[in-house]
Amino acid sequence: MSILLMDIRELFGRNMRKARRRLGISQAALAVRVGVDRAHVSLMERGQQNVTLLTLWQVSQALEVRPAELLED
Repeated sequence: MSILLMDIRELFGRNMRKARRRLGISQAALAVRVGVDRAHVSLMERGQQNVTLLTLWQVSQALEVRPAELLED
């Protein structure tokens, strides 16, 4: 799907979920790494949460990926 047609939050969430699964960790484990609640991770993965640049950075570090990978189509 083109990035123009997909909400950026959904794109981020989809990529975040893929990276988390590739790393083999749960939402709860990711939440601990990022310093947020598991429900917050769930909202981000479902594209229902706006994230700040700081959160983008923290998530990327926790998932061991470059921040840009979380925004790639």
